[in-house]
Amino acid sequence: VQLQASGGGLVQPGNSLKLACEASGRAFSGDTVAWFRQAPGKEREFVSGIRLSGGSTHYADSMRGRLTISRDNAKKTVYLQMNNLKPEDTAVYYCAATPRRLILSTLRYGHEYDYWGQGTLVTVSS
Repeated sequence: VQLQASGGGLVQPGNSLKLACEASGRAFSGDTVAWFRQAPGKEREFVSGIRLSGGSTHYADSMRGRLTISRDNAKKTVYLQMNNLKPEDTAVYYCAATPRRLILSTLRYGHEYDYWGQGTLVTVSS
């Protein structure tokens, strides 16, 4: 499967962005999909994940309450709505997928994913 992330851009603090991760190739409906981010000079970190079958979700504690992850299985697309963005949210955001239905406690581990998108840059600055 190929993943295409989009929706990044430059926003002011307090504003919102909605990222999209569109899959192409094989069927996608049983996958687990996640968003990770990597800020300059920092390690990649987990942001949010979703199991496409059933819709169970998981969020990083650092961003909980400001995120909503959702999916449109017919469009093979996963969305990440980010609200009240802060300068420290500036990073390249990557989506990742695996055909396995991960248990929620393992959603946050990058090594669990088989496919990665190219990333979309989010810059939060006034």
